[in-house]
Amino acid sequence: MTKQTTDFRYNTGATKVPWAAVGENYNVHDLMEIIRFLMQGEGKEYDDALEAVWQQVKKLEPLATPPGKLSLASKVEEAEKACNDYLGTDSSTFVTNATAGFEIAYKYANLKAGDEVIVPAITFVATMAYPLSIGCKLVFADVDPRTINMDPADVARKITDKTKMIVPVHIGGYPVDMDPIMELAKKHNILVLEDAAHAFGAMYKGRKIGTIGDFAAFSMHEVKNITSFGEGGILTTTVPGFAPDMKRARFLGLDFTCPIKDWLYNITPIPGKEKPFVAGNSSTTEIQGLGLTLQVARNEEIIKIRRDAAAYLTERFKENDAIIPQDIGNDDIKPTFHLYLLQIDPAKAGGDVQVLKKKLEEKGVTQIAHFGPLYRFKVVQDMGYDSDEIAKTCPNCEEVFYKRFTHLPLYGLSQEQLEYMADAVLESVAEMQAGK
Repeated sequence: MTKQTTDFRYNTGATKVPWAAVGENYNVHDLMEIIRFLMQGEGKEYDDALEAVWQQVKKLEPLATPPGKLSLASKVEEAEKACNDYLGTDSSTFVTNATAGFEIAYKYANLKAGDEVIVPAITFVATMAYPLSIGCKLVFADVDPRTINMDPADVARKITDKTKMIVPVHIGGYPVDMDPIMELAKKHNILVLEDAAHAFGAMYKGRKIGTIGDFAAFSMHEVKNITSFGEGGILTTTVPGFAPDMKRARFLGLDFTCPIKDWLYNITPIPGKEKPFVAGNSSTTEIQGLGLTLQVARNEEIIKIRRDAAAYLTERFKENDAIIPQDIGNDDIKPTFHLYLLQIDPAKAGGDVQVLKKKLEEKGVTQIAHFGPLYRFKVVQDMGYDSDEIAKTCPNCEEVFYKRFTHLPLYGLSQEQLEYMADAVLESVAEMQAGK
C-alpha cells in the first residue's frame, strides 16, 4: 500500500521530506485478522470461505492507500452528525465512553470537595466515580419501586444549599420522570446530568433523551443496544454555546484559533459554570466512528425488536398476578428496552426474588439484578460512608433489590427461547406459590 505523504498537522506547505500522520500502517494481513475476529467461525466450509476472501483482499494491497488519520477525523465527525440527526441536537460529542462524558459534565459544574451530588441508590459505579474521587459528598436518592429509577420526590427531600448536581439514570432504557427533576434543578440553580447509558433512542413526553438535562451521556459499550466496536460514548448538552468547547474538552483543550508565538496551536482552558477547568483526553478512533454511524442507522429497528420481545413477555406474565411485568411505555414514555425489568410481589409469590432467581438458574435462564445499591460497595464505605445509615434513607432500594427485582435479556433470542423464558418464570413462581 502507498503510504500517505503529508499530514496537515505538521506539513504547512509543499515539502520534500514529509511527516506522515500514522506511524505504522495496518496492512492486508492485519485486515484479514480483523475480518477473522469480526466474522468468527470454524470448520472446513468456514475455512474455505475465509481463504476465498483472502484471495480477493490481497488484490487490494497494490491499489489501496491507508488512512492518513486514525482518530478524531471525518469518521468521528460523521458519527457525531448521525447522532445529532437522530437525537435532534447539534452538540453530540463522541468520547471514549460514557464515563468520560460524565467527567466532562462534572468538570463543567466546577465540583469541589464538599459539594453534594445526588445520584440514584441503584445504578452502575461509573455514575458516581468522578465526584467520589474528588471528595464530593454523594447523596443517594431512593428509587421509584415500579421503575427502579430515581424518585423525584426523594430528590426534593435531599436537596441542600450544597447540592450542585442531580444525576438521574434511565435504568434499562426506561426514562426517568424528568419534569419534576428539571423543575427542582431550575428552582435551586442545580445542573442536571442524565446518565443515559442505556437510553439512546428513548423518548420522554415528545423529547429525545439527551435533549432535556444540561448534559446527557450515552454508552456504546459492547453490551449496549448499539456499539462502537466495544467502547464509546456520546455526550450532549443543552448549555447555550458550550458545544464547541465540549469538543475541545475531549482532547486536552487543543486550540488552533490562538497559537502561541512560533507554534501551531495553543492549549486553553474550558469554560465551566463558574470558572474554567482543565480538559482531559477522551478522544476516539475513526474505526469506532465508522462502527457507530453504521449502527445508529439501524437503532430504530433494534429498539422495535426489543420492544416486541418485551411486549410478549409482559403479556405472558399477566397470567400470574404475583408477577409485576415490565411497563412497556406509552405515548409519553418510550423506552429502549435495553433490559427487561421483572419484579414479583413476595407476599403473593410465596417467596422473594432470591428464591425465584435460584429457580431460574436451575432452569438455565440467564438473569441478574443488573445493578446493586451503590452505598454497599467497599469503595464507598472506605471513603467514610455508613452503608447501614444510608440504607435507612433508601427503603425502596433495599426492598426491591433484595426481595423484588431482576433483569431478563431481550435481544438476540429466538421465539423459542423467549417462550421458554416466559414459561420458566411462570413455572418458577407457581412452584414458589405451591411451596416447592
